[in-house]
Amino acid sequence: MDTNIIRQILLEQGEEAKAIFKEKIIPREILPNITKAFRSNLIKVIIGVRRCGKSVLAHCLLKDKEYGYINFDDERLIGTKTQDLNVFLEVLQELKPSCRILLLDEIQNVDGWELFVNRLKRSGFNIVVTGSNSKLLSKELATHLTGRHFSIELYPFSFHEFACYKGFSFDKEDFNITQRRAKIKQLFTEYQQYGGLPEVLKLEVKTQYLRELYDRIITRDIILRYHIKYARDLKEVALYAISNFAARMTYHKIRRIFEMKSVHTVKNYVDFLQEAYLLFQVNAFSFKLKEQFKQPKKLYCVDPGIINAIVPKSGLDLGRLLENIVLIELKRQGNEVYFYSQPNYEVDFLVKGGMKISQLIQVCHSIEDENTRKRELKALIKASQALRCNELLIITSDTESEEKIGPKKIRLIPIWKWMLGK
Repeated sequence: MDTNIIRQILLEQGEEAKAIFKEKIIPREILPNITKAFRSNLIKVIIGVRRCGKSVLAHCLLKDKEYGYINFDDERLIGTKTQDLNVFLEVLQELKPSCRILLLDEIQNVDGWELFVNRLKRSGFNIVVTGSNSKLLSKELATHLTGRHFSIELYPFSFHEFACYKGFSFDKEDFNITQRRAKIKQLFTEYQQYGGLPEVLKLEVKTQYLRELYDRIITRDIILRYHIKYARDLKEVALYAISNFAARMTYHKIRRIFEMKSVHTVKNYVDFLQEAYLLFQVNAFSFKLKEQFKQPKKLYCVDPGIINAIVPKSGLDLGRLLENIVLIELKRQGNEVYFYSQPNYEVDFLVKGGMKISQLIQVCHSIEDENTRKRELKALIKASQALRCNELLIITSDTESEEKIGPKKIRLIPIWKWMLGK
């Protein structure tokens, strides 16, 4: 690749990076947990779905330092080879001779990137990389960067971050003030509809942006990256998975629906969707690991905005949408999450901390119907007894109370209040 072209691209990217600080930036909740670690000489890896704010987070963490920046998601850099990376480094060193810190954006677009980064690390560079594929956290890193990196998973805005972006500040007293409470609920309705991808908040045409982003993830991060031969099959599986969010799924069922030849292919497709951070699989909990793998899984989408943009309105279930939002929040908080299923009842989420089951959670749009209320309470009580867990919670759209059944206490809380940590 011509060095003059590379120089021009890097100069333009540097100006684009400076322009980030002229826009509204919301401090991410993850910042206190990573600021100290970011000062280490380990390779920093920020991973997450496209457009969730990885680059902005990295720039913010490096803003007081001199650093070189390359964005490999630039269309002009498509097809960059491993051998080209040395040329990029030479040009950067010409532009910033004393720079020993590098930010490499969407680095997974270059095959063999990990060997280059490993060599830079040995040469004394302090390196930050971002990527929208979870293999950065597994195969490539485990093979070549063992013990030399730490990883940061970033998700779209939480409801708290969303509210802050909207200019809404609050404290615990706001939940008792009718007008302020109504504003919080209004904001949550918007969050539930459009999700927390930062770019969406700036746009008027939100749904179109979300559809285009979804198509870009499917095409660029999966079909092109993995050289998918039967792209139509992959797209159909992806649409089916998104449309059936928070529902049980088996690879055999998907194979039968689309008349595909191999269950292995279906599993690969679902894995690719998960590696691109578009979907998450949640296993049924069992004390026997073999049983976990045998049971159906549940699939959840990374952002409710994508669900609303892709799934026909007739296919949307508000209860499942709330369940999806809760799952992503639990993962954002770093929890190990399962669902718990028995022949006569099911609990939406089992939260595990180390060897201990720390919480059991049901999610229900409305608990007003008596049969629904009995079903949800009964499932929690049975699971509590079987698993010896007394932290029981029902997350609803707008109900707040406490139920006492024998010695067990079950807290009911509105989802918007739970997500604000109150």
